[in-house]
Amino acid sequence: MEYKYVKTIFIGYVLIILCGGTILSLPICHKGELSFIDSIFTAASASCVTGLIVTSTSDNFTFLGELIILGLIQIGGIGYMALVVTFYLFIKRKLDIDEKRALKLSLDLPSLHVTSFLKKIFVAVMVVEAIGALILSIQFYGKYDLLDSIWYGIFHSISAFNNAGFSLFPNSLEGFQDDTISLFTIGILVILGGLGYFVLIEIYENRKMPKRYSIHTKIMIYGTIFLIVVGIILFLSIEWNNPKTFGGMSFYEKLINAFFLSVNFRTSGFNSIDIGSLKESSLFFSTLFMMTGAGQGSTAGGMKITTVAILVITVIFILKDSNQEPNIFERTIDQKLINKALAIILSSSFFVLLATLILVETQKFPFLKILFEVASAFGTVGLSTGNGDILSFSQQFDTFGKSVIIVMMLAGRLGVFGFGLILIGQSKAKHFKYPKGRIII
Repeated sequence: MEYKYVKTIFIGYVLIILCGGTILSLPICHKGELSFIDSIFTAASASCVTGLIVTSTSDNFTFLGELIILGLIQIGGIGYMALVVTFYLFIKRKLDIDEKRALKLSLDLPSLHVTSFLKKIFVAVMVVEAIGALILSIQFYGKYDLLDSIWYGIFHSISAFNNAGFSLFPNSLEGFQDDTISLFTIGILVILGGLGYFVLIEIYENRKMPKRYSIHTKIMIYGTIFLIVVGIILFLSIEWNNPKTFGGMSFYEKLINAFFLSVNFRTSGFNSIDIGSLKESSLFFSTLFMMTGAGQGSTAGGMKITTVAILVITVIFILKDSNQEPNIFERTIDQKLINKALAIILSSSFFVLLATLILVETQKFPFLKILFEVASAFGTVGLSTGNGDILSFSQQFDTFGKSVIIVMMLAGRLGVFGFGLILIGQSKAKHFKYPKGRIII
């Protein structure tokens, strides 16, 4: 990971946030008063595909404002570097090696064959979002007029696939608790976006030969299924009799809402129940799901499923005192990957705990709610315990507190390695090694 490429991507996101926030602050984009920090927060939340809101998307923004937010979501989901490269290709300009490397880093691509892969990404995005928009528009038509249904369908499909969690309904999807088609469609869109472009394309190209899936794709598929099932079981067991969440639902409604909750707690910010009404044990375990996130090269944030899987597998092999190196699917895990996974998890935990400590001391709110908000921002999830109304808990923070959340959203979107590299810089290459020292642990 080269510093100059990370710096380019970081500066790009900062400029997008500043430009987006400035445009949203214009009178033609919002209704009533909107402070500049709130417009920047909204732009950051959209371009980092998070979904935390400090002002109502549907009530406080005009149609143009909603369109700008949707554009920022799409830019953040695909990656602005992909759009820049697409423009270059459109004007028939060839990419040099630096541009290819920057795009490879931005999208976490497996190779420098970026042009063909980029075309596949755009096809996948357009097809999936179009199908999702069509299904949701038809489903919404029973409650809203035709034009509103189409706009709601398009907005929520793009927001879901990009794992943004922005909704044009004041209470997100709490009014759709019994709407299986809407919840299931949005849930599937979130899952597909969270798998990552590389995984989606590989699944499609090898749809008749699943044995040819790469180790990365296999881990992502099994890991995603495992986390969804564990989440469903966990939330059902904790919230089954909670009158404020699942208590008043039928068995089928509990099941579909538990599925929706489990899916969105890792990657997206949609909710069909009041998150603030969840028990504290649910909120605590949810922070672990949000920190885990989804797939590398996806529209989601967090530490990534593959990162956690590598470390869990390594721990199991160490505890078993195995004479084999850590492996999965008959393939050995490279020691460099293990070191990287450990660094990611430790660094992520440090950043989240540090931000939580800062906010607890400066904002004077309960620890668990602030931890939940910070984990949601870092994981670019967007779920929140709320401000007592329809807005995120961050709405109660002062300018400094909101700025900390913005930084965490940006860190989550850039990735902990990239963010860490921006903070401490890249070390100079050394052409020697020190002798090994003996340490007792």
